Amino acid sequence: MEIVTKSKLVGNIAKGVNPLGCQKEIENQIQLVKDRGTYEGPKKVLVLGASSSYGLASRISTAFGSQADTIGVSFERGPVDENNIGTAGWYNCAYFKQYAQAAGLIAKNFIGDAFSKKMKDEVITYIKEEFGGKVDLVVYSIASPKRIHPDTGIVYTSAIKPIGQAVEGQNINLEKEILFDQKIDPATQSEIEGTIEVMGGEDWEMWIDELLENDCLTDDFKTVLYSYIGPECTHEFYHKGTLGLAKKDAEKAQKRMNKKLQRENKGEALISVSKVVTTKASAVIPILPLYCIALYKLMVEQGTHETSIMHKDRLLREMIYGDKPEYDELGRLRPDNWELDPKLQKEVTELMEKINAENFTTELTAYDLFRKEFMNLNGFSVDGVSDENELELESLMELTI
Repeated sequence: MEIVTKSKLVGNIAKGVNPLGCQKEIENQIQLVKDRGTYEGPKKVLVLGASSSYGLASRISTAFGSQADTIGVSFERGPVDENNIGTAGWYNCAYFKQYAQAAGLIAKNFIGDAFSKKMKDEVITYIKEEFGGKVDLVVYSIASPKRIHPDTGIVYTSAIKPIGQAVEGQNINLEKEILFDQKIDPATQSEIEGTIEVMGGEDWEMWIDELLENDCLTDDFKTVLYSYIGPECTHEFYHKGTLGLAKKDAEKAQKRMNKKLQRENKGEALISVSKVVTTKASAVIPILPLYCIALYKLMVEQGTHETSIMHKDRLLREMIYGDKPEYDELGRLRPDNWELDPKLQKEVTELMEKINAENFTTELTAYDLFRKEFMNLNGFSVDGVSDENELELESLMELTI
């Protein structure tokens, strides 16, 4: 049966997926890492949240920059029928596996709930029986709307919201290409607690505890969780909001884990503060898209703009496994240093003040780049690949994850 891929935007939600575009994007990211050469990094890597953005980038960097065997855990859907051909993240995992195996690397994908005890048990069994017994890097890059607690069965929901007062700002409607006013009400106490449960440090610590108890960590083991602080204009709903509290909870977990790891002489737990990149979530939060189109414009001009793969490859290559680590006063790695440079931030603020409904799509900003990167997430607007393709459903069903 033939299906036709076609991009469709509904507001700021991208519908559909272009498997050929996803494949090309994987190729492009692999080539970027290869062009930068190899580095002495990890060899047995577990990536939790491996199907897109930072997690996928980390997996590609370690595989093709450090020749690492990798395990990826993701919550995605594969093709079922002509009306449901799966998610972009599923194709990312499938095509990554193809290229990694062609390069002689192990690339094992687990599709399911990373928060569950069942998934932890399955992954640990695989590590012990088929992956050499130990891992030397665990990347924690899970961004989820909900979590079922493995001990209590309680379902928690995350909400990126301000605390104490509403936040209002302009956003971009990508479908209609207009600016609109958006308001986010303050989080309830239940939403605050839920976000900490989903996006905090408990599950990260559970994974490391399980791996440690099963003797699955090398002596030079490292684990890293990706955090975010961002610019002042986003602090009310990010850094000072529910997500900020969740990341503080992760920092507490980091301290506890480091005590355990140091006691067992098993390496260290790290938190890395990331720069802003284009994600599906970034398009639905007020102010952030306008900030992005201003920031990207200036960083492109400076030659410092980074996509997820550029950013995470720099972190791994230069900071975690290189000789250029940059820490803040709390001991967090800060690869967001280029973005938050005070001089650049002043210029971004000045540019944002000039943006209005008439000029936000012009060369004044990097709107076209932001929109393109957003569409790329589902395999659309990828250079060299048509958005409309006739594909055989059977060939997609034959892909292995």
